[in-house]
Amino acid sequence: MGEEVVGKVTDYFAKIGVAGIQMTAGVLSVGETIRIKGHTTDLTQVVESIQVEHQAVQRVEAGKTIGIRVKERVRKGDSVLKVTP
Repeated sequence: MGEEVVGKVTDYFAKIGVAGIQMTAGVLSVGETIRIKGHTTDLTQVVESIQVEHQAVQRVEAGKTIGIRVKERVRKGDSVLKVTP
């Protein structure tokens, strides 16, 4: 299993459980597994949906700011890694 850094957490919206992520590299698609890693964060989950400006998308590339629902709290500055089999 490999991991590739694809972005950084820029925001966390606690009431709706969504992480704002700035994509910095690569491509991320619905159904892929991500790991969010930081000083006190280590979360691995499957991406169930991606939103860009409140519109659902299936795939996103570097340079976009996206929203992804997360299962637990993440923090600004956490790294977002795409897990590859």
